[in-house]
Amino acid sequence: MAFDKDAIIASLKEASILDLADLVKAIEDEFGVSAAAPVAAGAGAGEEAAAKDSFDVELTEPGQAKIGVIKAVRDATGLGLKESKDLVDGAPSVIKSALSESDANDLKAKLEAAGATVTLK
Repeated sequence: MAFDKDAIIASLKEASILDLADLVKAIEDEFGVSAAAPVAAGAGAGEEAAAKDSFDVELTEPGQAKIGVIKAVRDATGLGLKESKDLVDGAPSVIKSALSESDANDLKAKLEAAGATVTLK
């Protein structure tokens, strides 16, 4: 008996979803394989974090001393008062992007000293 790929495909088109699920299960059992996609994200995520060279500084919460945080944002970004206030009021918002690790940590320290909650991404 010759293998007829077209006949198999035609049969699969006519099958119900339950029939196809049973077929997959039978093939897995017969050949000792799994139809699940392999997961390799664990190793890639660690390598990506280690190789990260630019950071975004995100204002998570302005805190109680909102005026001090607005001043710190204004100093760090060079924006006007209204634009800085809008960034602080719109928290969570990215204050600066693509900074080096040391610059990002410096900005984070300044904003936290003013009373804000900041995360690096």
